Amino acid sequence: MFYKIIKKNMLFNPTNNCLLLKHFVIFARNIKIMDIKITQKQIGKRIVHLRKLKGFSQEDSAKFLNIPRSSFAQIELGKRNISILEVKKLSEVLGFSIDKFLSTEYNVEEKIHIVEEPASKKEDMRISAPKLNVEKFKNVLLYFLERCAGKPNVGETVLYKLLYFADFNYYEIYEEHLSSARYRKLSYGPVPLSFNSIVNQMIKNKQIQKIKSEYHGYPQIRYIPLEKPDLTKLNAAGKEVIDKVIEQFSDWSASDISVYSHKDLPWKVSKDGEIIDYEFAFYREKPYSVRNYDDEPEMP
Repeated sequence: MFYKIIKKNMLFNPTNNCLLLKHFVIFARNIKIMDIKITQKQIGKRIVHLRKLKGFSQEDSAKFLNIPRSSFAQIELGKRNISILEVKKLSEVLGFSIDKFLSTEYNVEEKIHIVEEPASKKEDMRISAPKLNVEKFKNVLLYFLERCAGKPNVGETVLYKLLYFADFNYYEIYEEHLSSARYRKLSYGPVPLSFNSIVNQMIKNKQIQKIKSEYHGYPQIRYIPLEKPDLTKLNAAGKEVIDKVIEQFSDWSASDISVYSHKDLPWKVSKDGEIIDYEFAFYREKPYSVRNYDDEPEMP
C-alpha cells in the first residue's frame, strides 16, 4: 500500500518528512477506491460490517469523515467512491488494518443488510417520525392544485403520488421535511396520513372544493382550489422541488404513476400498511434518486 511505503520512507528519511507527507496528501486526495481490485460495493459492505461491530450509527461515522450522513449511506451502498484518506480515518475509528480491509480475502457476514438498520438515536427517530405541519401541508396542497387545476387526470390518486414524490425528493436532497406529512404503504401506492381530515377542514373553510366525476370511464375525486397558496410558507427550494415533480408527473395517469411509485425503494422495502420511513430515500437508485451524491459539500 502507498500509505505504508510513505510511512516507511518517513522513518528512514526524517529530513524529507514534510515533503513526503505533502506528496502523500496530494496523492491520497485524488486516488479512489475504484483503483483497488475490490469493488465499491465490497468496500461498502465491509464498512457496514465493521461499523456495526463497533456499535456506531451512520450519523456517527459520517461525522468522523466530515461528510453528510446521506453521503455515508451512499458509500455503504457502494454508490459513492471513498478516498484513501477517508479509509484511513475510518481505520482509526473502527480499528481495522487498511491492508486487510482492502484485501481480496476479506470476509463479511452475508446476513448484514443496510436498510434493516434500526434508528437508535433520538435524532434518527425525530427524522423518521416528523410532526405534521398542518398549515404548511395545506399550502403545499394548494400549490399543487393551483398548478394542476387544468389537468383532468389529476384526481385524488395522482395527487397522493405528487405529494409523496415532492416530500421524499425534498428530504433526499435537503435532509429536511417539506410538508412533514407521513405516508402509509397501501396496495395502490403511498397515501398521506390525515389527508381526509385536513381536506375536510379545508372544504369547511372554503379553501378547496371537492368534485366527484369520471375520467376515462372510472370514478374520480378531484379538488379545486378556492384560494391561492401562501407562498411565504414555502421556501424557494421547496417550490423548485414541487415544480419539478409537477413537470415530471402531472400528466401521468393514476395507473401509470401508481405503478411507478411501487418501484420506488422507500415504498418497496416497507411492509403493507406500514408508515414509510423517509430515511429510505437515501437508498434510492436512478431514476428515482434526485440527489447528486458525486459532488457532496463537506459538513461545516
